[in-house]
Amino acid sequence: MKMTFRWYGSQADPIPLKYIKQIPGMTGLMGLLDRPAGVVWEPEEIKALVDEVHEAGLELEVIESVNVHEDIKTGLPARDEYIQNYIDTIRNLARYGIKVIVYNFMPVFDWLRTDLARVIPEDGSNSLYFDEKDLGQMGPLEIVRKTAEDSHGFTLPGWEPERLALLETTLKQYEGMTPDTLRKHYKYFLDAVIPVCEEVGVRMACHPDDPAWPIFGLPRIAHSQEDYDKIIKLHDSPANTVCLCTGSLGSNPENDVPAVIRHFGEMDRIGAMHVRNVKYLGYHHFREAAHLSSTGDLDMYAIMKAIHDTCPDTYVRPDHGRMIWDEQGRPGYGLYDRALGAAYLNGLWEAIEKQ
Repeated sequence: MKMTFRWYGSQADPIPLKYIKQIPGMTGLMGLLDRPAGVVWEPEEIKALVDEVHEAGLELEVIESVNVHEDIKTGLPARDEYIQNYIDTIRNLARYGIKVIVYNFMPVFDWLRTDLARVIPEDGSNSLYFDEKDLGQMGPLEIVRKTAEDSHGFTLPGWEPERLALLETTLKQYEGMTPDTLRKHYKYFLDAVIPVCEEVGVRMACHPDDPAWPIFGLPRIAHSQEDYDKIIKLHDSPANTVCLCTGSLGSNPENDVPAVIRHFGEMDRIGAMHVRNVKYLGYHHFREAAHLSSTGDLDMYAIMKAIHDTCPDTYVRPDHGRMIWDEQGRPGYGLYDRALGAAYLNGLWEAIEKQ
């Protein structure tokens, strides 16, 4: 296992690399460049990011949020241009040692919460929170405005302003689209990019829908083991993998997360792992919890044991921490609770290895 940390870059992340380096057992980052969907990530900017991370004594082998343009997902004529840009980005990333690209194929919204700082009564910390009942009062445009207002001025992954500026138009493009049609467009994309990944030694890792069910009537096709089996079959290749996020899949209690890990780990189709805990509060109602198993409803020991047994060499990062100790930062991406999460997960790993 390689323990990693998500970082938004020195211009956008208040957490310096030296702090991340000081977390015990931290080997590297899951990094990103703040670039709009559809553009080419240029070699010089990739090199600058990689060099900066290496100078801090950390690795950068996983890149997140090379976003797929909505024209690709909706099958519009411009998709071929955007797919070519994606291919150029894959080649450029591979040139500088990137081995895994984490992405998603979620229409419009990468993830959704109805509160970015819901206070946890037990300890006074706050965390990301979702209650589907709240959506009935807000709708897509309202939730976008609320999310922007609650983000403390930080850009959130999947909520980039330029991406959401044409929200109404984009939503209309999905009207009447079925999951099968979205999968058809997905296959078109994979058929183009996966052969390039095979050529340059990069694995694509698809992140699950978050939360793990359809929202606002949009088709969503990546929130269960069955969904991921279909995705892998769209273009069957070792380069077509999953980024298995325990909190995203785990938002639906019907998903047996350790079993899903074992299923795809045994197939060697896990490109990366996001590991976090959730607390169920009702139907389609949850909050994000500390990584400690007892603070939520996921068995973190069973999750780490499944990783250890079936994909021990994968990349792992502690996902979405609470805001604790009066920290102010990007919701879900503070330093303190994610550092605690990394220490806890490393402790579980050491105990498993010594059994």
